[in-house]
Amino acid sequence: MLTNGNAENHPANVLRALLSKEHAITIFSKNTTKPLSAEVTNLDLNTGAFELSVEYHKSDIDNYIYQEHLSFDIEIEGTSHDNETEIYNFEKVKAKVFKKDTGLYEIKCQLGDELFIQESRGAVRIPFILGMKAYANVEVYSEELNIKGQLRNLSSGGCMIDIALEDSLPLYVTQRLPNITVEFPNGEYFYSQGSIRHMRPFGSEGHAAIGIQFIETPRDMENTLLRLISESEREAAHRAGMNMRGVGPSPVFISRKKESSILKNEHQAKAHESTNMPPMVKGVREIARQLQAVLIYLKNWNTFPEETLYDCTDSLIFLVRQDRKELLYALSFIRDQPEWVRHAIQVSGYFADILIADDPHSGQLREAIAGALMHTMGKPLLMSEKLPSLKTNMTPQQKEILLGHVDKLLEKTAEMGWHPSKDCMDIMQNANELLDGTGYPAGKTGDQLSELVKQLSVIKVVNKLTHERNSISPRTPLDAYRWVHENGTKYEQTIIIDYIQQYGLYPIGSLAKFSRGFLAWIMDIDNKGKPTHVHVVKNLAFIDARIDTYLSSNDFSQIGRLVSIVNPNDHRVDHKN
Repeated sequence: MLTNGNAENHPANVLRALLSKEHAITIFSKNTTKPLSAEVTNLDLNTGAFELSVEYHKSDIDNYIYQEHLSFDIEIEGTSHDNETEIYNFEKVKAKVFKKDTGLYEIKCQLGDELFIQESRGAVRIPFILGMKAYANVEVYSEELNIKGQLRNLSSGGCMIDIALEDSLPLYVTQRLPNITVEFPNGEYFYSQGSIRHMRPFGSEGHAAIGIQFIETPRDMENTLLRLISESEREAAHRAGMNMRGVGPSPVFISRKKESSILKNEHQAKAHESTNMPPMVKGVREIARQLQAVLIYLKNWNTFPEETLYDCTDSLIFLVRQDRKELLYALSFIRDQPEWVRHAIQVSGYFADILIADDPHSGQLREAIAGALMHTMGKPLLMSEKLPSLKTNMTPQQKEILLGHVDKLLEKTAEMGWHPSKDCMDIMQNANELLDGTGYPAGKTGDQLSELVKQLSVIKVVNKLTHERNSISPRTPLDAYRWVHENGTKYEQTIIIDYIQQYGLYPIGSLAKFSRGFLAWIMDIDNKGKPTHVHVVKNLAFIDARIDTYLSSNDFSQIGRLVSIVNPNDHRVDHKN
């Protein structure tokens, strides 16, 4: 192992290099699903001392400190030539909290002297820092499901990988992995069986960190692993500026001209979200992140994260009250989220909007929205070798398995000792029931269903019909309304009429096609349901060009008359650059 032979604090130099780039810092803890945003100040490169400035308006900030230490992630935005987000984590940093003012804390921190961490079993953990890259391919179910990720650290005992949060759905702590293959840029690789030791949300949005222990490593791979660890240590020391014998660039990090399939990480192809994104979108996407964090805790911890669920609930209700139309538009920005997350949040947003319009002071509002946010979470809980994905076209047997998602959710929450309120339970249990008894899981009829469930069932079916699901093309709002009306025995007619009157034929957040060939997102409508503000994003005459223009109805003559609502996927349009 390379050791630090001078007084300079190399972890501090690494932190300084990261802070020089566009970044976001989040403090995380096993005691809570919600990370804290922070800013670094007064970094001392010689001693490794620095301060974290945190805004936090609760009294339990000590939940983020364990035995006088904390851990945090630092997320670096992709550069113009490389759209891949980099996330690094600093673990077990000595910390002491001071309250400076109401809602403002200063945390005095001290980095250790060593860049490489000595693990309890004697192994040395090498962090992959400052652009070091290696990729992992994880076989979750034999010949069924593989997940790609990026290596974040490596030791003889295991590794930590960074994967898309959505890809973490079938994973759980203690899970046995048939195979994990780690490949370096020059093509050298290592493989072993594995076992998941820990997992958590990683960074501020969209990632999960998975800690994997290597087990039953083949004999011919043991020496390969030790050599790759040695090369990684050499490279990390070089990038951290450690001047000592044996330090220098390692050939395993020099990329081949033609990268392997593992290196073709799907996240590199993703463009960044628009910098013109409406401010409310950040709040909606944070709810999506927290909802997925609730799932991770539900699968891997023994305590239900009730506080996080109600943080999501209160945030969504607050956004509706703040500006309902802006919230409805912001809900269209989560089309890229997992289907169960997208559906739950969009349905809950519309549900809150309707309930607040009916009675702004409803005593049922908070619990009903909490239930609506939870009502699809049983689906990812059912993922297994028989149901490896929720994204593919399902077999009849898999669809039958999925019908058990309500019972699975109720079983899991009961197992954790969580007892939802009457209204919350009503929604979780009955959200999929229909008036004529053709719903599930119990086949209840209209006289057994509450008014809340009847309202929610209309919102759910319209959302389902107007979004692409399992390769079934979405209907236009008008076609969806016709279908619901034609199936009037399943849904309350007065609720259908009220819904159409409130949201119209051109709902906010829909993509509209105009007669001159322009596509535009509808941002606002008038009392008659006609668009008054749009965001023009494409001219179909120039299919590869992007437009970024906002128009009010006075200027609609530039794009022509509104022709129809269209499917964004048909035109490769999203809220992206």
